[in-house]
Order: sequence, then C-alpha cells, then structure tokens
Amino acid sequence: MQQATPQIRDKRAIDLLFESRYKVLRHILLWVILLGIIFFSNWLKEYSGTVKLLRLLCVHISFIAMFYINMYVLVPRFFFRGQYALYFLFLLLLVSLGLFLMSGVLTKYLDPLRIAEVRQQAADDTGFYEGIIIVMPIILMTTAFSLFERWKTDNQRITELSNLTLSMELSELRNQINPHFLFNMLNGIKALVRSNPEKATMVIMKLSEFLRYQLYDNNEPGTPLRSEINFLSNFMDLEKLRRDNLSVNITSMADPKLLGTLLIPPNLFTTFAENAVKHSVDISDSPSYICMSVEVKGERLEFTCRNSKSVDYVAPGEGSSGLGLPNIKRRLSLLYGTGYRLDISTTEKEYTVILNIPI
Repeated sequence: MQQATPQIRDKRAIDLLFESRYKVLRHILLWVILLGIIFFSNWLKEYSGTVKLLRLLCVHISFIAMFYINMYVLVPRFFFRGQYALYFLFLLLLVSLGLFLMSGVLTKYLDPLRIAEVRQQAADDTGFYEGIIIVMPIILMTTAFSLFERWKTDNQRITELSNLTLSMELSELRNQINPHFLFNMLNGIKALVRSNPEKATMVIMKLSEFLRYQLYDNNEPGTPLRSEINFLSNFMDLEKLRRDNLSVNITSMADPKLLGTLLIPPNLFTTFAENAVKHSVDISDSPSYICMSVEVKGERLEFTCRNSKSVDYVAPGEGSSGLGLPNIKRRLSLLYGTGYRLDISTTEKEYTVILNIPI
C-alpha cells in the first residue's frame, strides 16, 4: 500500500480544519483537547472524586461557552464588519463575565476545602486579572481560526468566479472565431457561384461536412490532435476546390498513437489557416502555396504555417475585420498564460506563423 505524499497529508490536514463535512469532528476534537488540558493542569491535583469531576466540567463548559460566543456572535457581528474597538470591548466583557461566573461557582459550590479562597487571598486579589490576561489570547485563537476559515472560503469563491469568467470569455472568443471563418467561406462561395456553379455545388457539400465538425465534434474543452489536423485538411480541400492554382501540404511529425490521445483546444489553428488562405491569394493567378506542419517536441507542440504572399495583394478587410489574430492571441493568453510562444514573420513573398504550446 502506497504511503500518502506530504502534499496529500497537508491537504487532508487542511480539509480536516476547514471543510464543512468535518465540522462535527472538529468540534469534538476541540472539546476533547480542551478537556485534556484542563484535566492535567496543576490546579485540579488537590481535588479528587466527584468534586474534581464537577470542577473539571465547570471550567470546560465555561471555556466552551466563551469559545462559541466569540466565534458565532462577536466575530461575525463585530470583527468581520470592521468594528474592531467594539469587538475587543465585548471580548473583554465576555472573558471577565465568564471568569467571574466560573470563579463564583467554583468557590461557592465546588470548593469544600476552601483551597481557592486561600489562594485568592494569598494573591492579593490579582488572580482574577491574571486570569483575564491568560484567557484572552486563548479566546483570540478561535478568532484567528475563524478569520483563516473566512479567508479560505473567500479565496475559493474568488477562484470559482475567476474560472467561470475564464470559461465565459473563452466561449465568447470561440463564438466569434467560428462566424468569422464562416463569413470568409461564404464570400468565396458567392464569387464561385457566378463563375463555376458546378464547383460551387461541390464546395457547398464539402462545407456542410465541414460545419458538422464545427457544430457537433468540437464543443468539448479538448479535441484529439488528429481531429484538428483532419479539420485543417478539410478546410484546405474546400479552398483547393475554389482555387485551381493553390498547392497545399499538411504534414504531421508526431507519433500516430499520440494523434488520437493528445487533446488540444478545438479550432486552435483555424485563424492561422484563414490568414494563410487570405494572404496566399495572387491577383495574377500565379501558383500559390500553403504549408502546415505539426510536431511534438518533448512536452511541447509546435504548429508551423507558411504561405506564399503576393507583393501587390492586400487582403480584403485587413483594416476593419481584425477579429482573427487579436482573438486567438487573447485565447492563447487565457489558456496558457505566458507558457506559449507565437512568432509571426513576413517577407515580400512569404508569411510565416510558428505557434509553440505546452501539452
């Protein structure tokens, strides 16, 4: 049987201290520990029998009462609301009243040998004030516990809210990327309908298969790398149907087993494929190319996309649409923080994108 790691043991200890499912157990432990401390204290050694037991219970109940009044009344009503002066004033009154009542019961009813009375006279009536100084820090330990418990709860809520906000923003970005891609494809089909209706019909059929993946197969947080590569291949097939002079090459330099098991965020490469299609258009109908490669290097995945670029061509909507690259950069930042690298370079004849992400 494997032993628990230090991290697991620490987590169990923290759960025991603060998780709600252990609340009853925590209270029982508090009572038992406090009872043991009082039982083994020196001031009970001079008593025996029923008197010792009753004195033990009296002190135990008094401390428990002060603990709970502090934790469930004073701390939430004053300390957590920032009324610190009132909190310490009422805490002082609570400790003073608790010690006064406890001392009265112990002295009047549970001290047949008058030991406590002799001790009080020998201390010149300073024992009560010393008791306040000793008990106050003990009660404040429950305040510290309540404060830490409140901090842990608030921290969990902040984390959950951050995760929810992150998920909503990622979903919004994906919902922007998909219509942006569809808009570009429909524009291309519109032009093809006029020049070659038969080819336009083939493109529409291919597009329906393509959209099926968009609608049904990529709504999970992660999609297999093989599916994403197939998606890019179908995308390029659509583009080749529209453009006779386009050459496309997609290569995968990864273990075939890894292609089916490695999960990546869906549509992670779509924007780069769109940009490659857009920038590779040549107004002179000269041959153009798009080359994509996916390679696994240790614990990182590298996607490279290179495409030809016409010197005189300016992609439509270059200055206005602007949804693609800003969105993918924001999405990468949300997904990987500073753990990704995106290098974009351009020359007169070629546009290159290299994306490196952890896996």
